Amino acid sequence: MRAERIPRGLIDLEGSCPWPCPWAWPHGAHLLCRFPGSESHGHRGPALAPRPNPEFMDAISTKAALRREVLARRGLVVAGDAAAAFARRLADVGAAFATETAAKIASAYWSIKDEASTFPLLEKLAMLGVATALPVMQGRWAPLCFRLWKMGEPLGAAKWGIMEPLPAPEVFPDLLFVPLLGFDRAGNRLGYGAGFYDRTLAKLRAMQPITAVGVAYAVQELSAIPSEAYDQKLDYVLTDREWIVCT
Repeated sequence: MRAERIPRGLIDLEGSCPWPCPWAWPHGAHLLCRFPGSESHGHRGPALAPRPNPEFMDAISTKAALRREVLARRGLVVAGDAAAAFARRLADVGAAFATETAAKIASAYWSIKDEASTFPLLEKLAMLGVATALPVMQGRWAPLCFRLWKMGEPLGAAKWGIMEPLPAPEVFPDLLFVPLLGFDRAGNRLGYGAGFYDRTLAKLRAMQPITAVGVAYAVQELSAIPSEAYDQKLDYVLTDREWIVCT
């Protein structure tokens, strides 16, 4: 482990686990404690965090395992024509729902990796006269904001290969097509773990009535997802096979 001078009170996060407890070290997920004004020799610091709630940690562990499972499932079904067929279905069903509910502003995510493509949906919504928007990250702990955008308008690169609208008016969508890794029929959503959409949906729901539609392949369905008080539920889920009303 390297020794170096470090700023006072800095804590380095290594791996993905936020708890610097001994049982986490073998998994390569821990905090390196940088004691104020001292050299760092990689000392772990269990005293830096309160003892974690066992139920909370069980939920975190369960969600991590579920993410691996659904990522593997999704990777098996996107080959061939399946992805293109789902993109067409998303456009047709999503646009019809927007029309039925008289949505004023609809947001969709910028598709990455094996996510269902939202581009045909965005094009169809614009043709129907529905204003369309994409999310913009505002910082690690902040809700997303949404900026007007339609196909052909300029974009800038953000993290993880996501493209975001260049400076454009901020809007507050009443219909959101939400990315996810896993879902259950109670409306619980398993995301990537950063909590962006939980914070965003909570903010928008405090402002106005909204509808959140999760978008996923049917193989991403789970029997039950652990949920916490801060988790925001979906109203519907659109898969490549069915339209699910969450209850």
